[in-house]
Amino acid sequence: MAPLEPLESLHKFYQYAFPMLTMLVTSTDKKNKPNIITISWHTTLSKKPPLYGIALAPNRFSYSLISETKEFVINFVSSKYLKDVHYCGTHSGKTTEKIHHTQFSFIPGQKSKAPRIKEAYAHLECTLIDTHRVGDHVLLIGEVVNASADTTAFKNDLLDIHKIQPIYYRGGNSYTQLNPDSLQQF
Repeated sequence: MAPLEPLESLHKFYQYAFPMLTMLVTSTDKKNKPNIITISWHTTLSKKPPLYGIALAPNRFSYSLISETKEFVINFVSSKYLKDVHYCGTHSGKTTEKIHHTQFSFIPGQKSKAPRIKEAYAHLECTLIDTHRVGDHVLLIGEVVNASADTTAFKNDLLDIHKIQPIYYRGGNSYTQLNPDSLQQF
């Protein structure tokens, strides 16, 4: 490994955390018009109660929708839909109905007005319970009120990466996948 050098600037420090699992967040406006946004800044926050956090810039259309309706759905999709995921991350729902430009279709949420994406292998329906301004983003904390999954995508409660290849964002317009052959178990 080359010697570590100090960065000239910290403006891209966050890229050292990449690649990050990429997923889609669905939300609606008060008239139930749905939207999709692609994000990679997200995490489980608590098991009891079940809390999930997503970080959005406050100027994003989805941020305004979630702030208004207080609910959203996390949709985990496979690399089969990479082009659609990229499209949803590079176009604004203010000006286009993204669903019409992708292979995705909506199904109703079971406990949320926000729709789920039918093609996703797992969904987390969330009710917004808190927000925290964190620099140039806002951490939206959702209580998971319903979880659903394609059970054939999992083996012993773990994602079967031989069947499903999740999408990982590398930065810019670059994505990658897990290599199932590199899987190690202890």
